[in-house]
Amino acid sequence: MRFVNKTAVVTGAATGIGAATALAFAAEGAQVVLADINQAALDDRVAEIQAAGGVALAVETDVSQTSQVQRIAEAAVAAFGGIDCLVASAGIQTYGSVVSTDEDTWDRTLDINAKGVYLAAKYCIPQMAKGGGGAIVNVASVQGLFSQPNVAAYSASKGAVIAMTRTMALDHAADKIRANSLCPGSVDTPMLRDSAQLFNPANPGGAINEWGDLHALGRVAQPAEMAQVALFLCSDAASFITGAAIVADGGLTIRI
Repeated sequence: MRFVNKTAVVTGAATGIGAATALAFAAEGAQVVLADINQAALDDRVAEIQAAGGVALAVETDVSQTSQVQRIAEAAVAAFGGIDCLVASAGIQTYGSVVSTDEDTWDRTLDINAKGVYLAAKYCIPQMAKGGGGAIVNVASVQGLFSQPNVAAYSASKGAVIAMTRTMALDHAADKIRANSLCPGSVDTPMLRDSAQLFNPANPGGAINEWGDLHALGRVAQPAEMAQVALFLCSDAASFITGAAIVADGGLTIRI
């Protein structure tokens, strides 16, 4: 197991990529601190980990709130003595052009998707440095590299995550901390299913299948597949990878 005696912090850990990542870390021996605003679902994930013999702690968190994110790092140190890995996965999907997106939606999207990543790093990095180093994976999106119509705030937030991750890698290499961003395509998460319901309420499954057909592999990803990329980037096998935007999109962006 790759993460025995390691402590991993995962935000957005109640559902989707974050939940799959937390479960994967625990299966590889890590002590996992799960953070999310959804306490009930968070408790379910912790119960899953514990039922499988793993070690986990839940911290109810709104990642846009400084004091709440600070509490994640404090809880990790109090319970497990430090932080070795951080996967910042909390995020929301919003739709609209620059003109049609209202200011509250813009602010909320950037607060959760970008500020939440900043705050998680701000409070976890000092603990990683004290412990001799670590690894960070910030979940971005291919929409931070490319885009489509009517995702102005979301695309901006994910582009910010990718750029911020590069600066983290530069600023903290001397602390033996690596930082990379993970850029998925479409992933079968509650967020994607909400989008499918929005765009095709009569047949949301059909919408997901249509989106899957846009990928060279002919399907959307499963959260567990993204979790394995995140764990690789946090592992010693990725010891010379930092500042990279890792595209794991099933071939969505390779077409001309």
